[in-house]
Amino acid sequence: MIEAKQISSLEKVRRESDLSYDEICKKTVLRGERYSYQIAIKTDVRIETKLEIESELKDYIKVFVVENAVMDTPLTSPEAIALDDDYITKESGLMPDILIPIEERDNIVLTAIGASSLWIEVNVPKDYPAGKYSVTAKLNNLADDEAIFEKTLELEIANATVLPQSLIYTRWFYADCIADYHDVEVYSEKHWQLIENYIRQAVDVGINMILVPVHTPPLDTAIGTQRTCVQLVDIEKTGETYTFNFDKFRRFVDICKKCGVKYYEIAHMFSQWGAKCAPNIMVTENGKTDYMFGWHVAADSYEYVNFLRQYIAAISNALKEEGISENTYFHISDEPNLETMETYKRASDIIKPLIGDSKTFDALSEYEFYERGMVECPVTVVSKIDKFLEHKIDNQWAYYCCGPQMTYTNSFLAMPSARVRILGILLYKFNIKGFLHWGLNFYNGCISRYKLNPYMTTSADGVFSSGDPFILYPAKDGAYNSIRGKVTFEAIGDMNLCRTLESYIGRDEVVKLIDSVAGMDVTFANYPKGADFILNLRDKIIEEIKKQSETATMH
Repeated sequence: MIEAKQISSLEKVRRESDLSYDEICKKTVLRGERYSYQIAIKTDVRIETKLEIESELKDYIKVFVVENAVMDTPLTSPEAIALDDDYITKESGLMPDILIPIEERDNIVLTAIGASSLWIEVNVPKDYPAGKYSVTAKLNNLADDEAIFEKTLELEIANATVLPQSLIYTRWFYADCIADYHDVEVYSEKHWQLIENYIRQAVDVGINMILVPVHTPPLDTAIGTQRTCVQLVDIEKTGETYTFNFDKFRRFVDICKKCGVKYYEIAHMFSQWGAKCAPNIMVTENGKTDYMFGWHVAADSYEYVNFLRQYIAAISNALKEEGISENTYFHISDEPNLETMETYKRASDIIKPLIGDSKTFDALSEYEFYERGMVECPVTVVSKIDKFLEHKIDNQWAYYCCGPQMTYTNSFLAMPSARVRILGILLYKFNIKGFLHWGLNFYNGCISRYKLNPYMTTSADGVFSSGDPFILYPAKDGAYNSIRGKVTFEAIGDMNLCRTLESYIGRDEVVKLIDSVAGMDVTFANYPKGADFILNLRDKIIEEIKKQSETATMH
């Protein structure tokens, strides 16, 4: 027996699921939107089947087989384990997340015993004619070519175009983890090809800012150790003078531009958690190349400050030559705290006069850093952002990472997809300009002491909640995307919809609509749980946009 249903993208179909989901038959989208849904399948036999898609929109449709990831550490917070009920499960096991393009399987779906799903996304072009279209998915038994099921979605394309993404969105890109996992030489032709393919997958889920490893980013690295060196800038020292070769940097930026990246963040100029040391930087002197700077060099030492003045001036010139200086952000040190504020201030005072049109930003949660002018764009953890919001900062960013695990949005495997997607509504309501997360493709253990296989552990070997270190899974020649990556893209799509409606009725009215549909004053700490609020709000926004666009056309 085989049962099938068309269901929301916000469901996670686990092997034991009973398919008691609401079925989707009709939806409305705007031109320029991506609409995703799933076909959930439950069977008590193992069958090889072949998928066919029939639609006028077929050229704009992608289908993925949803595969399970190992969720070895659902949560690391005892408080969340004990008290937070907004998780699918708190038990280790398998969780659907990995999205395999169906063409890699020759359109063949092997339905295992139990429940599984296919992920279908329709990418509506910005200039596509408005109207009603059918998307029909047929699954045929390979043994006798008989249809097992046929499901049709009626998709209306409204006569309005969604506004493009305004959010700046980054998840930290690790060129070293790509080289390490795929076992290729750093910046070999194979490595460059993999870098491009990973960045394409990042851009596919809305990431439009990439961390540029001018030197190996000083992130999650044990004191006294080094991660695989992926420094893009070749540096040579003669006396007190440094010379810089930006050939690899230019190639990296060219790849980013080709893939659609608009913004760039320069690797942190000082060590993590307080800016006490220089990052690991390779320099050639007298024909010998080694780490001239690193854990053994104080952040404010004469040698490093002298180097920085020359280094940052050279980087700034290269950014201008590439035409990207105004879209570039410099990091000083990741997650400083009040105890390290004076050290951070000294570092900030060194950096800021040197970067020209570029900006500074860092993940930090104490308002004093912004108040004292140390950083232009504060990137604040969602659980501590209220104090910053009170001051209505123009360039406010947000982030989450290994926490919070209680109450707030995040993107762990164990979370229902609605808890991931609520991010977009929150970012819109509070006028957040950018969002940062630390893990696009972190495939190491704790503070990078050793390398890991992300198909064996999704938690950096139990250090973080599963899913936190990455949203991309390695593939043969690149990476596979994830449900969590696609759902975060949908969250950004919700922001775009809100902005589109705002262009008709104003921001205040859109915020009122959000709170009205929610039945509460929506905040980062207090929002409706479950998928219904998000899906109902989306439907109401599209309905209002249709009405407003028709009125505008009449006039």
